[in-house]
Amino acid sequence: MKKLIAYLLLAALAYLAYIGITLSLLPPVSDLADKKFSTTIQVKDWQGEYHPFIVGPRNPRWTASGRIPPEMKWAVILAEDANFYKHEGFDVKAIKNAIKYDLEKKSLKRGASTITQQTAKNLFLSREKTVTRKLKEIYLAWRMEQELTKGRIIEFYLNVVELGPMVYGIGHGAQYYFGKPASALTPRECAFLAAMLPGPRIAYNPYKNLGKVLKRSDMILKLLKQRGVLGEGEYQAAMASELNIAGLQRKVDLSVNQPPVFSSASSAQPKASERPDPGIPPSEAGKPMAGDRGGDAPTAHTPSPTEHTQPEKH
Repeated sequence: MKKLIAYLLLAALAYLAYIGITLSLLPPVSDLADKKFSTTIQVKDWQGEYHPFIVGPRNPRWTASGRIPPEMKWAVILAEDANFYKHEGFDVKAIKNAIKYDLEKKSLKRGASTITQQTAKNLFLSREKTVTRKLKEIYLAWRMEQELTKGRIIEFYLNVVELGPMVYGIGHGAQYYFGKPASALTPRECAFLAAMLPGPRIAYNPYKNLGKVLKRSDMILKLLKQRGVLGEGEYQAAMASELNIAGLQRKVDLSVNQPPVFSSASSAQPKASERPDPGIPPSEAGKPMAGDRGGDAPTAHTPSPTEHTQPEKH
C-alpha cells in the first residue's frame, strides 16, 4: 500500500511538473492588444477537414468592435456568459458544477467555459477534451484578462465564432444569413445568431431545428429587455419582426459540398451604425455596472457594453 501511495504521489508530481512546463511554453497573449494584429488559425469544415483562417484586420470580413451592434455583444454575453464582467477569465462556480456533472456522468461533456476561455481555445488550442487542454485554456484566459480589455476579448470572440458551414465570425455570418454587414443587424437578427452558438451544426442548426433556435432567440430578446439593453418598444418591435431566412437550406447544402473560401469577400468596410449604443444595462439595484478596464467610448444613456469606464483607443 505504501509503495502504491508513493507511486501515485510521484505520478502526481510528475504531472504537475509537466503542466508547469507546458503552461510556460504557451504563446504570449500581449500581441492581441494591438488593433493591427492578425494571425492565422485552423478551423474545421463540416466534413472534418481543417483550413487556414485569418483572424484580424487582414481578413476582409473582420468586423471591428465599433461596427458590431451593442445588441449583438450583449446577446452573446447574456446567453453564453452572464458573469463576463465579473470574472477574471474563468468562473469558479461554473467549473465546480461542471466537475460534479462530469463525475456523475463519467464523461467530459460539460466544459463551463467562459467567453474568454472559448476565445483562448479558438485562438491557441486544439478541440481535444482533456484535463490538460482545459488547464491550458483557463491559464490563457486568465492571462488574456490581464492583458486585454473586455471589449477586445468580445471583439475576438465574435470574429472567430462558428455560425454555419464554413461560416466563421459575425461579419461572415451577417452576410451569409441576412445579406448585410454586421453593423446593420437588427436586434432580432442579433438574437437569432446568438441563439445558434451552442451548436450551429446540429442542435441549433436553424435549418434542422428552426423552432428551437427561434425559441432561444426569443429568450435572448427577453433578457436584453430585462437588462435594459432594449426598451419596451424596441423589444415588442423585435418580437413582432420576422426573419427572412426562407430557402437558405439549399444555400447551406451547396456550401457544405463546396470548398470553403475565407478571403474572397470585399475589403470595403460599411459605415458605423448611427444607432446609439445602449451599453451596460443597469444592475439588479438599478445602477450601472462598474469596475471594468478600458472600452469603447460610451455614446448613449448608459455606458458601452464593451467596457465600463474609460473609452478604448482606436
